[in-house]
Amino acid sequence: MDGALAALYDTSSEGSKSRRRGAGLGGSAPKVARWLGDIRTYFPSSVVQVMQKDAIDRLGLTQLLLEPELLDAVEPDVHLVGTLLSLNRVMPETSKATARMVVEKVVREVEERIAQKTRTAVTGALNRSARITNPKYRDIDWNRTIRANLAHYLPEYKTVVPERLLGYGRRSQAVHRDVVLAIDQSGSMASSVVYASVFGAVLASMRALKTSLIVFDTAVVDLTDKLSDPVDVLFGTQLGGGTDINRAIAYSQSLIDRPTESLFVLISDLYEGGIRAEMLRRMSAMKNVGVQVVVLLALSDDGAPSFDHDNAAALGALGIPAFACTPDRFPELLALALERGDIGRWADSLQTE
Repeated sequence: MDGALAALYDTSSEGSKSRRRGAGLGGSAPKVARWLGDIRTYFPSSVVQVMQKDAIDRLGLTQLLLEPELLDAVEPDVHLVGTLLSLNRVMPETSKATARMVVEKVVREVEERIAQKTRTAVTGALNRSARITNPKYRDIDWNRTIRANLAHYLPEYKTVVPERLLGYGRRSQAVHRDVVLAIDQSGSMASSVVYASVFGAVLASMRALKTSLIVFDTAVVDLTDKLSDPVDVLFGTQLGGGTDINRAIAYSQSLIDRPTESLFVLISDLYEGGIRAEMLRRMSAMKNVGVQVVVLLALSDDGAPSFDHDNAAALGALGIPAFACTPDRFPELLALALERGDIGRWADSLQTE
């Protein structure tokens, strides 16, 4: 156990020299594979994932992940998937099958974590937004019914006698909302790309939604036709490169033909390499025609993200709050957005938790 820790975290001069001589982890894939086996023996999965990420970041082991032997030894997690996706274009054929299995394992784990919660939240939101009169008892919206009948308050009985009942409807199987997800695939957004792709696939499986998903750097790639399999979506991305948010928004606008029934989710750290003024103008225009616009600086469990504070503030001034959200809270956010709730207030509540 001490040796496994020292190989990664020993920063003494002797340790540094030994790593330069190849005695540490930087020497070869077999050596790293043995170390990965050791840490999986000595430590729980959560610790192994942290140590793997540290090894990749601290010791420059990214290229070794192209070796099938090493991929067989790693503990799959979201950060590892992000690293593999960044290597997608240079990955040899001998490694691609193993890499796909690693990615698929993580995707299935994420799906198990978020799929049912997402479907339940979205279905509830769509049903609640279908208001009807004279509902069945179980479908009565009591808050709205009471507000609508306050004129019929009887002081002597201290009660409201409603003349009209308002309730939640039950949505048919027709498409009732259009959802467009635009995902920044710059390197810093790796975890967000993974989670957003899985969420996109879950939403695409719901008949009541028409879901589109695009990823962008300086170009825009529409991956909507791959949403039946989030693994295919992820292998259609290319992490790294520049960022043209304005171009991505322009393409997204072309996908929206029912503004008041549409939700646009931009997932980006807002470091814009395109035309900033035009980007802000497009976002304002979308909001003004009735699109519900949500900007997420990150969709991950990684904590506070790095982002362009000036652009976030400019969007806030337009009435479009920009904030980070965890995958566990995203279904709740989706439901609120589909009901056209107060996103800003909800985002503020996250900061006080």
